[in-house]
Amino acid sequence: MPIVPIELPQVGESVVEGIIEKWLKKPGDQVEKYDPLVEVVTDKVNMEMPAPFTGTLTRILAEEGATIPVGGVIAEMDTEDTRAGEGGSQTQPTPVSETIMSTMGVLVESNVSLGPTGSLAAEETPAQTPSPSSQGRAVYSPVVMRLAAEHNVDLSLVVGTGINGRVTKKDVMKHLEAGQPAPAPAAAAVGATVATGAEETVIEPTPKRRIIAQNMVKSATQIPHAWALMEVDVTGLVELRQAIRGQFKQQGQDITIFPFIINVVAQSLREHPYLNATWMDDKIVLKNRIHLGVAVSAPSGLVVPVIRDADTLSVSAANSQLRTLAENARRDTLSLDQVQGGTFTLNNTGALGTTVSSPIINFPQAAILSTEAVVQRPVIINNAIAIRSMMNLCMSFDHRIVDGAEASSFLKSVKDRLEAIGPDTSIN
Repeated sequence: MPIVPIELPQVGESVVEGIIEKWLKKPGDQVEKYDPLVEVVTDKVNMEMPAPFTGTLTRILAEEGATIPVGGVIAEMDTEDTRAGEGGSQTQPTPVSETIMSTMGVLVESNVSLGPTGSLAAEETPAQTPSPSSQGRAVYSPVVMRLAAEHNVDLSLVVGTGINGRVTKKDVMKHLEAGQPAPAPAAAAVGATVATGAEETVIEPTPKRRIIAQNMVKSATQIPHAWALMEVDVTGLVELRQAIRGQFKQQGQDITIFPFIINVVAQSLREHPYLNATWMDDKIVLKNRIHLGVAVSAPSGLVVPVIRDADTLSVSAANSQLRTLAENARRDTLSLDQVQGGTFTLNNTGALGTTVSSPIINFPQAAILSTEAVVQRPVIINNAIAIRSMMNLCMSFDHRIVDGAEASSFLKSVKDRLEAIGPDTSIN
């Protein structure tokens, strides 16, 4: 039977890599097609990758904790599947698999990029990846560092049997079984979750947090952020929401002001298409459909589920979709379809009590809008003092795509629509 490579598949638009969280099978296990094979963490969702063929898992090439680019080889299987064999000869390692094998367990930049529709496109120059020889120091996978921290193992004393002499989990276990003396806790690998004294504690981030960190750095360094703020009188909106809230509670639901904001922002994006765009290859790519990403805090970290074709939805329909997506996010059950394809992002930081914020753009979008806390305060209306419900709109935008005038015009459109909401505004 031919030995075939198992690759990390394309799992969604803009996903270029994944972290191997946990192998569900081990070498030698018989695997049926579609059986859960490995748990993979991406910046979109956590997922169980199914086996693409029926056969025997012969070798694991990507250890738990390794970051693997889309298309990278993570394992090998012995299978009789005729499509996998293609000629019956043993499959030779590809350049991608060689890259993975030489950087196993290291957080590296992907050498595979994505086109505007998520299609694979080779870069002209492969990303340079660190190695123990080139960096002058050993680089260990998170699982190895975690194990070393738990048992106070000095990894510099462990003989590595992996690719290029890399220390593997098995090497650490063999070192422990040999009864090697444990050094002081201070010698534990950098980045592990260990206390380093009374003054500080070093925490190894979760795979999801590492991906979030990478994406935020990418956005902050590659997109020239500009920022704008506009104050909005949402008194009419607050009063309408209060008036209809009872109807929703009778149905076992609730409604906040956020579905109204989703509706208004989507309508305003129709008038300002450059805010619903991306910068790619020195060109501006306008998105013809409006898919609003909504930032949600989930147990595993920040996620951005997507409300598709938001400009076609009523307030009531937006509220229903928002509730479903938020619930799935909190349960960590979002599907790939629910998190990919966003063209503009909304962030309701006001729910946390903030009144001003400066959000980081969700790469590679053109802008992100934060809605802040609604605060009652005195304002001047027609030369008289009145108590009104006021809210700030804070937007970061890509200055390559739009200038301040365009951004302010968009915010003014959102402001006018929000301030026009009153008791007669339809939600259906």
